[in-house]
Amino acid sequence: MSIIECNPTTTDCYPTRKASEAALLYRQDPVVYGKPDDGPIDAETLESFDANGFLAVRELLRPDEVERYSAELDRLAADPRVLADERTVTERGSEEVRSIFEVHKISEVFAEIVHDPRVVGRARQILGSDVYVHQSRVNYKPGFTGKDFYWHSDFETWHAEDGMPRMRAVSISIALTENYVHNGGLMIMPGSHKTFVSCVGETPADHYKASLKSQEIGTPDPASLSILADKHGIELFTGPAGSATMFDCNCMHGSNGNITPFPRSNVFIVFNSVENACVEPFSAPNPRPSFIGARDFTPVSIR
Repeated sequence: MSIIECNPTTTDCYPTRKASEAALLYRQDPVVYGKPDDGPIDAETLESFDANGFLAVRELLRPDEVERYSAELDRLAADPRVLADERTVTERGSEEVRSIFEVHKISEVFAEIVHDPRVVGRARQILGSDVYVHQSRVNYKPGFTGKDFYWHSDFETWHAEDGMPRMRAVSISIALTENYVHNGGLMIMPGSHKTFVSCVGETPADHYKASLKSQEIGTPDPASLSILADKHGIELFTGPAGSATMFDCNCMHGSNGNITPFPRSNVFIVFNSVENACVEPFSAPNPRPSFIGARDFTPVSIR
């Protein structure tokens, strides 16, 4: 494994898409910045998050809240204005909705969950600071036709294409449908967040237009994935609608396609520390559009 002496003011601590061979690099940053007294996560769960890179909340939302968010999910997918918006991404080869980005700005209903203390409070605690929304979206994985999300570290893309300097961001995926073992649930390699996979392949201009449907540049090579999987194993997350998974920005994760009749939909929010605001991309010609990687670093308030 390569070791890079990292001075964050002068050095790209996580070089990627710059070399002809993939590399595994040690993480240079803490995982947990806050303390048990800083929020709703207890000491044992914080320790587990530090070690594994994720935590699960069995019942984050009440049944009535799930019903409300699910209805809004359906409304957005049927709104012609939303379907025509560039923030809506369809599945490759069909007009089925794959994701709707910046959903907290499109929908007042989903804006509420961004400011919910059960959500933003946990993000603040893990990251040890005020946070802003780097990205929000709803993901639709319809029955029979929902496509896969290949293995990837979100941070690799956010660093390379959005200019996120350090690993000080956290994501939360909140289930709006039942997560079974067979309908394309989230898979994570526990502990993989401690290793950064430096990928090969130069980032083309406007890469986001293709990558949001199916990412190829910035995905890890099979050898690196095999090393991480052999070392850490793979955990598949199941749970009822209203449950949530929170995970570190560098966790290696992905999900299979959904060939069952049972849809799998979720709302996905990325919180970044205000002390880790994005700069110019480290491995791309230009930043991605702000609806994918925000350039507004205003802290999220709790309502």
